[in-house]
Amino acid sequence: MMGPVNATSSSDQGPGAGRRVLVVEDELPLATLVGGYLERDGFDVTLANDGLAAVQVARSERPDVVVLDLGLPTLDGVEVCRQIRTFSDCFVIMLTARNDEVDTLIGLSVGADDYMTKPFSPRELVARVNVLLRRARAGALTTGDAEEPPRRFGDLVIDPAAREVSVSGVPIVLTRTEFDVLAALSARPRLAFTRRQLIDAVWGEGWVGDEHLVDVHIGHLRTKLGDDAAAPRFIRTVRGVGYRIGDGAAPSQAGR
Repeated sequence: MMGPVNATSSSDQGPGAGRRVLVVEDELPLATLVGGYLERDGFDVTLANDGLAAVQVARSERPDVVVLDLGLPTLDGVEVCRQIRTFSDCFVIMLTARNDEVDTLIGLSVGADDYMTKPFSPRELVARVNVLLRRARAGALTTGDAEEPPRRFGDLVIDPAAREVSVSGVPIVLTRTEFDVLAALSARPRLAFTRRQLIDAVWGEGWVGDEHLVDVHIGHLRTKLGDDAAAPRFIRTVRGVGYRIGDGAAPSQAGR
């Protein structure tokens, strides 16, 4: 079993200067290719080719972003992501060669922020990394966030400053991306967001990919909030448009 391979960028220029990326991929030619593109953008890159090594390196190196293949030896990508989420809030982009949508759903449910399906363009991957890094990290508050009181929608309470969510007083554990989606919806309660508007608000205007990523995160949010998709109280579907925050009351049959 080959352990992690360090590949440190020799350039301090570019958008990625000073940022660390861990690339976890058991196909060494692909890992080297991806690492090379990231290095040219200024990133400090570390490579790992199995799941156990990935967790160890993520714990010791504290990367800003992990590019994580789903199919890995020793531990698969889903379990690696689950373990990383116990000690790090770094961004995670999952890579998969599988066409099974279930793999994507499971990957996002354990805390991945984005995903790409092989084959993919290394340039697009670098662009995705840069877009993610433009997002505010957990705990990085704007002045408005720090001063804003919790938002209440019936039994749902969202505290932007503490990044905490509860339903009927019970804390709800969300991934960072799930929280950001909920925060975006709740910040403008009268607005029905299109998928593109949510993408721009959460992932950034430079994000390019499948906008149905939004639907996956909305589905996970509803499950965690105990929200019935057929009669949602907290996240309403606006047919032909997208989603908006609910007031916490069960809608009438006509208003669904």
